[in-house]
Amino acid sequence: MSLAELVYDWNTIDASLVPPNRYISFDDETLRDGLQSPSVCEPAVEKKIELLHLMDALGIDTADIGLPGAGGTHAAGVELMAREIAEQKLRIRPNCAARTHRSDIQPIVEISQRVGIPIEACTFIGSSAIRFFAEGWTLEKLLKLTEEAVTFAVSEGLPVMYVTEDTTRANPETLHALYSTAIQCGAKAVCVCDTVGHSTPDGARAVVRFVKNIIEEQGGNIRLDWHGHQDRGLGVINSIAAIQGGADQVHGSALGIGERVGNTPMDQLLVNLKLMGWIQNDLSRLGEYCSLTSDACDWAIPVNYPVFGRDAFRTATGVHAAAVIKSYRKGDTELADLVYSGVPAGQFGLEQVVEIGPMSGKSNVVYWLEKRGLDASEEMVSRIYERAKQASAVLSDDEIMQVFERV
Repeated sequence: MSLAELVYDWNTIDASLVPPNRYISFDDETLRDGLQSPSVCEPAVEKKIELLHLMDALGIDTADIGLPGAGGTHAAGVELMAREIAEQKLRIRPNCAARTHRSDIQPIVEISQRVGIPIEACTFIGSSAIRFFAEGWTLEKLLKLTEEAVTFAVSEGLPVMYVTEDTTRANPETLHALYSTAIQCGAKAVCVCDTVGHSTPDGARAVVRFVKNIIEEQGGNIRLDWHGHQDRGLGVINSIAAIQGGADQVHGSALGIGERVGNTPMDQLLVNLKLMGWIQNDLSRLGEYCSLTSDACDWAIPVNYPVFGRDAFRTATGVHAAAVIKSYRKGDTELADLVYSGVPAGQFGLEQVVEIGPMSGKSNVVYWLEKRGLDASEEMVSRIYERAKQASAVLSDDEIMQVFERV
């Protein structure tokens, strides 16, 4: 019997979850939005370049490599990364953040010309009434900034992604005016931002569909992006809903790093879309991408983090472990991966791990010993089992070996 016959997949019952009939692309914000977290360290540019290569290997389409308008070493780092993409002929395409000001766009123009590759200018501007009130803005002022910035960038040969901040709390009339102006001035992509993580999946679908209609009114042929945040913990599901609503490209950052509670976790988004059959990217190096981000940014991966946390495929519970062990005894690694897990560890270069603790059965002990080629006699198993039952937590390898050596 095949594994497909053993798993009844209720996820496929709702007809609205059919794979989109178009290519879905990804923009990686790790090296720009991600570094706005107050708890991460700025990686050395060499580490940023390593991450760019991993993004490329994972099939991520574009990467925000910074805001060169900040000047100094930051602008120099942006140029080094753009040059690496050009010289190594990476498939990933660079983009840079910029306020809707000529002073932010000009450095992108100059880097693009020196390096010899297009760099998409992601010109951002606020759009919600709450921002208007706090900043003392008027719609007329923002329309003027939009027209001047997009027109200038286009005239200098840059592709433009026009980004409205706080889109998911903005009035429809404001969005219609801003996006229409940007498209008429030559923007080839527009981005809907859930800047403060306000959106629910229904809200994400609704606002993306609304902006999609604006694009169609303006003649179409404009890429539509979704940029989500994690304030309600809905970053991944909102990105999926945005794709359903018509988004062509979705944004995320490694491990979800970013300001406040972070951006949509790119790794979790890729895993889910792969398991849903919506993308075919080779994700065998996804763990390496997460580990490098953790090390380079001095960011600890929570032990219970999906897929790449220490506990993601680790169990010491007797009933759970017994099912995994029986699957391994059948010689079926794929069965072991699925019998007590919704994510097949093997697809991501990982495996199920059976530990020994106070909730374990003797089968845990037998398996642990046999996996390491150690004596699994009845006396040995009983002694380790008794020690586990007296413990308050899972035994470390050293604690188990101490018992083993005494016996």
